[in-house]
Amino acid sequence: MKIAVQLGLLPGETVADKAKWAKDHGVDGIELGAWGGLNQMRREAEQINGIVPISSVCGNADLDGHASFDFLDPDPNKRRKSIEGSKAILAFCGEVGAAGQICPPIFGGPRVPDLSPVMTPLEIEDKLMVAICREIGPFAAAHNTLFLLEPLNRYEQHYLRRQSDGVRVIEEANVEGIALLSDFFHMHIEETNTPQAFREAGKHVAHIHLADNTRMEPGTGDIDFVAAFKVLLEIGFTGYMAYECGITGSTPQEKAQNLAKSLDYVRNCIEQAKKS
Repeated sequence: MKIAVQLGLLPGETVADKAKWAKDHGVDGIELGAWGGLNQMRREAEQINGIVPISSVCGNADLDGHASFDFLDPDPNKRRKSIEGSKAILAFCGEVGAAGQICPPIFGGPRVPDLSPVMTPLEIEDKLMVAICREIGPFAAAHNTLFLLEPLNRYEQHYLRRQSDGVRVIEEANVEGIALLSDFFHMHIEETNTPQAFREAGKHVAHIHLADNTRMEPGTGDIDFVAAFKVLLEIGFTGYMAYECGITGSTPQEKAQNLAKSLDYVRNCIEQAKKS
């Protein structure tokens, strides 16, 4: 298992400074954000300049660089903009060797109509998402990367909330290039047993987001990371676990110290999981 940190969480005035801090503190990868679009990500990749690998890209933007999570919108033009934006980001992921693009397909409630008893919104959304995965998955696979579906908690997304929801779509699509992003914070809300959810999702888990139940850095709350990491090791997970959380502290110096402390905490949890 490899530890990554989102670029915006790393200490430093410049992207190069952040990359150097990451390398000096044993971070295995940097996760970029899709905000700002491809041009922004390319500039960041140039400044990182191989100091630390780019692990992944979080989020989706259309070809104009605007946030785009309209995969399940009833407007086909909006869906197409999200799909084409994702393809561009996946091509970028392939160029820089990133594991994949992390993408919740929608925020908020359903936008498609309720056609019950013929078809519920969820059934319509599933058909849309499976069809989209069958288009995006092979494209991602051709670029040696992954489109990573992210379940979110009920306060952010109605559609994919549990790991089993993501697995359902992945298995129905049945194509290469689609996998699961598992976020500890969202899982702590939606799953009744996080380690068991990992066990049941199994091979589909390809990337992890790290946060404690406080949505701050691991070690600030009550999530049992050792138990979860033990199952991840059992299912053969070898991917990145990227920090996606707030960092405690009221000054940049305190935040840097607390991030470094948390990195040591996660490494210790991994070692405990290996021994248990």
